[in-house]
Amino acid sequence: MKKLFLFASALVLSASLFAQQKKAEDAVKFKDLVHDFGKIKQGSPVTYDFPFTNISDVPVVIESATPSCGCTTPIKPEGAIAKGKDDKITAGFNAAAPGPFNKSITVKVAGIDQPLQLKIVGEVLSADAYAKYEAEKANPKTVKTGS
Repeated sequence: MKKLFLFASALVLSASLFAQQKKAEDAVKFKDLVHDFGKIKQGSPVTYDFPFTNISDVPVVIESATPSCGCTTPIKPEGAIAKGKDDKITAGFNAAAPGPFNKSITVKVAGIDQPLQLKIVGEVLSADAYAKYEAEKANPKTVKTGS
């Protein structure tokens, strides 16, 4: 009976610990979690700032911002961000290879159990394909309607 009681107590304790896991969204609020670069030219690196606000009651530290691959380079703030203050994580993408991309940056906030993910998406076009895309954008074809 004692063993059963200890087992049940351990089970309840571990369940309550898991129920109290903190999420990064509880400490920082990002304006957006996904940025679409649209169509970009191959070999022309791009960047985007993911602004956020510290919505917790204490200063927060962005412990890490880890990219899903070497083509993405995040820059995180150094030091603590005070309660209610804004900052940003800058996501850079090298646009080296043509084709669609969907990359992520895993953001870990110090003292928070679950990280969050930022995403950048878009399509890299070769120089020729990008020139054609830009020309079509500048001079859209008019569609004739039947009379």
